[in-house]
Amino acid sequence: MKLTLVGAGPGDPDLITLKGVKALQRADVVMYDALVHPDLLDYCKPDALKVYVGKRLNEYSCTQEEINPLIVHYAQNYGHVVRLKGGDSFVFGRGYEEMEYARQCGIETEVIPGLSSSYAVPALAGIPLTTRGVSESFWVVTGTTKTGQLSQDLHLAAQSTATVVILMGMHKLAEIMTVFGECGKTDLPVAIIQNGSLTDERVVTGKVSTIVEQVATAKISSPAIIVVGEVARLRDLQLTDLQQVIANI
Repeated sequence: MKLTLVGAGPGDPDLITLKGVKALQRADVVMYDALVHPDLLDYCKPDALKVYVGKRLNEYSCTQEEINPLIVHYAQNYGHVVRLKGGDSFVFGRGYEEMEYARQCGIETEVIPGLSSSYAVPALAGIPLTTRGVSESFWVVTGTTKTGQLSQDLHLAAQSTATVVILMGMHKLAEIMTVFGECGKTDLPVAIIQNGSLTDERVVTGKVSTIVEQVATAKISSPAIIVVGEVARLRDLQLTDLQQVIANI
């Protein structure tokens, strides 16, 4: 009996790790989420059981309380279960909860990290989270806590000079921008990246004061990453432009 948590990466199926692919090839059962690219299931054995347990906003599937015992059930009855999650299972992926539940039931566990969308998606869109003279650190914050409220960490992050990356926050975009606006940062650059790393990726850039209207006009929706900070203006800039941005900060 074994559970292997595998991070599938930000979306593009080529961005899964080689170790993750090898785990899929050995799996007896693959339990996968909504953001996992379907092409990754082609790595599975022909007789492997594939179980969709995705969770998306306003769409019912399996709750976490249902998924945990399902993992144990499949491990006990089939053998090796791969829990395939978008991004990295330990970055807002509830992977640790699933691993501990399995461990308490006597199941061997392994973790295979994946590229987190928090840094991979901005990078692929040409936005560095840190760069000399512009940003020396970054925060990664969830847009929705367990209670459905904004994280208090967001209020702290908005007061800093760091780049702030918000995951799962599109349905609270107006509230999030209000937090930054209340910190006097209405002119701070913002980038919204929808379907990052995929062929239908879309990027909208603007400011704290304008991005909500821009997103509505462009009809940008989830899944999307929100990047707030001076680095958001660096997309597609030439070196001479970058030097000018640094000089003006």
